[in-house]
Parts: sequence; structure tokens; C-alpha cells
Amino acid sequence: MYNRLKEEMKKLFLILITLGSIVFAQAQTIESSSHCIVGYVQEDGTIQGSQQTTVGYFKSDGTIEDSSHGKLGYIKQDGTIESERHKAVGYLRTNGTVENSHHIAIGYIKNNGTVENGAHSIIGYAKGVKKEWIAVVFFFIKFM
Repeated sequence: MYNRLKEEMKKLFLILITLGSIVFAQAQTIESSSHCIVGYVQEDGTIQGSQQTTVGYFKSDGTIEDSSHGKLGYIKQDGTIESERHKAVGYLRTNGTVENSHHIAIGYIKNNGTVENGAHSIIGYAKGVKKEWIAVVFFFIKFM
């Protein structure tokens, strides 16, 4: 009986480890305003479409790439979003306001991941995704 209990405890432990790994490996979702999943962003910056095929990458140095690793743009430390030619196309302010290249507000990213357009209508959700990544996906480069 002791051996059987020991084996059952081992199985339970392995199940818990597996479930824990699945939870931590999960990507954060990009959702439409109606909560339909339109894509995913992995912790390492890999961007996936709704079918989980890779459509792009956010690199640790701020480079934004397509699925073939071609450069699409850059995210600067100060929140400036640049094209592949290093021309400013927009800005992400520390308060979550997204501005176009003329410094006109075109959207807002709330701390809970809610994304609003310039008229404050909800256009999507991206809870747990870095704000600069949300700004790029919703306002500057259409991966999905």
C-alpha cells in the first residue's frame, strides 16, 4: 500500500508540474472589441496570428520584424515608434496615449490592457502585453 501511495503521489506531482509549465508558457492574447482572439504575443516577443502561425517578432533591441525577419520598424526607449527607415510614425506616452507622427492622439492603452481608439471606443484587449507592443499591433503595423 505504501508503494502504491508513493506512485500516486509521483503521478500527482508530475501532473502539477506539467500544468504549471503550460500556464507559464502560454502566450498573451490579442482580442478584438468583441473578445474574439485575433492573435498572440509570446513572452519572447514572437507575434502569432489566430491560428498560432508566426507573423512577426518584437526583438529585445526594439526592432520589429516580419515573419521572415525583415525589418518593419523600431520601438525606441522614449516610446517613439519608427518605420524601417527610422522615420517617426507615432509615439506611446507614459500615460498610455498613442499619438501619430503629428502628435495627435489616435488611441489609448489602459493599464488593464483595454485598447481604445481616439474617440475612446474600445477596439480591443491585450491584457499582460507590453504597452509598446500593443501600440504597434493595434495602431501601426497590422500583423493580424
